[in-house]
Amino acid sequence: MSVDPMTYEAQFFGFTPQTCMLRIYIAFQDYLFEVMQAVEQVIVKKLDGISNCDISPVQIRKCTENFLSFMKGRFDNLFGKMEQLFLQLILRIPPNILLPEDKSQETHPCSKEEFQLLQKEIEHLQKKYKTELWAKQALLAELEEQKIVQAKLKQTLTLFDELINIGRDHGTSDFRESLVSLVQNSKKLQNIRDNIEKEGKRLKTS
Repeated sequence: MSVDPMTYEAQFFGFTPQTCMLRIYIAFQDYLFEVMQAVEQVIVKKLDGISNCDISPVQIRKCTENFLSFMKGRFDNLFGKMEQLFLQLILRIPPNILLPEDKSQETHPCSKEEFQLLQKEIEHLQKKYKTELWAKQALLAELEEQKIVQAKLKQTLTLFDELINIGRDHGTSDFRESLVSLVQNSKKLQNIRDNIEKEGKRLKTS
């Protein structure tokens, strides 16, 4: 098989010429093997009808394998020449021919230096794109955090509104006053709890 990758031909055909030749080679081998199997079966069947035949199926198989090996060797020799002919004259695109998608190279030729500059520009744009993509992901993550904070803030404001309404129901219109009252009542309850705990301990010890 040829070691030339023939990438331009692969661009046109959709497959490499070497792949095409390999499939032809494998298809012929499979067909030759199937034919030899069929021939062997016919020979064995014919010999079964002959009385006092000294030829055994094992001998027939050995002869079939020898013939198959001979045919394969001949075909490999011929296929090498056929492959060379196909790859050089049939499946090869001449160097002066451009594919339709490459016609722009005729009107806009590019030197080696210009091509290298284009490659560097492409690499720069790729890095820039990756940076912007990362920044976008970071912004999206920050936006999600802001949504969570906003939800918690909304809950807090709702709680404050409820506290204000409770204060109004109890005659306290100022939220600060209601908050001070709530703290004072909380301290009173804490003191009562502490006194009860002390009294309980005293009763236990007595």
